[in-house]
Amino acid sequence: MNYLEHCDALQLEIAAFVEVFSEQDPATDVATCPGWTVQDVAEHLGLVHRWATALVERRAPQRISFEELGLTSATATPEWISDGGHDLVVTLRASNPDDDMWAWGPDQHVRFWSRRQVHETLVHRMDVELAVGLTPGTSPELAIDAIDEFLVNLGAARRFSPKVKDLRGRGERIRFRELDRDTRWTVTLLEDRFVVDRDGGEVDAELAGPSLDLLLTLYRRRLLGETLVRSEGDHSLVEFWIDHSALG
Repeated sequence: MNYLEHCDALQLEIAAFVEVFSEQDPATDVATCPGWTVQDVAEHLGLVHRWATALVERRAPQRISFEELGLTSATATPEWISDGGHDLVVTLRASNPDDDMWAWGPDQHVRFWSRRQVHETLVHRMDVELAVGLTPGTSPELAIDAIDEFLVNLGAARRFSPKVKDLRGRGERIRFRELDRDTRWTVTLLEDRFVVDRDGGEVDAELAGPSLDLLLTLYRRRLLGETLVRSEGDHSLVEFWIDHSALG
């Protein structure tokens, strides 16, 4: 997916989040975000949208905290989510995706933020849907892009996801394979880090399933056995990965 496709998808995901949020009891617990309610998820998402907007507007050369921007609390309403999301999409569409700026992932350009925000919004929309017993859905294209974005950025999440630092090993290899388009990613655990590539070759374990099911599993929104994802090979290696790869 390219930059404008991410902007288009983000606009649609914001609208989808607003719709599902507006129809639910905000006090409902969200099991996939332990300790949070639907209201908490909405407030978090709205603040993140506003944070990303401010960073892109400034082409921030380094991280600016929520606190420095005055984004410390809010009472989320559907209108508030919609307004913040609108400003984010407008800002992104008016920006050059190749402009340099700070990002917490390896891609230090404006384009990081369009991609990150569409998947941030997608996953939290699915959090709310799962919390109220709805079946989440998305296109294979968006799910595949979300898996790729997750794997590309995960190594940089060490600052706020401490367990990611322990995703190391002695050359063990795990393949993630989505079955809608037969896209494959191979993770190799090295002594000091892990690397992600698209090569083939032998692996020690594999997780394979439809793109949406694989996305829900990698984001730990569904347990193995609750989806059509199947594990082959060294199951302890798969469990190790899932236990240490939470984003956030």
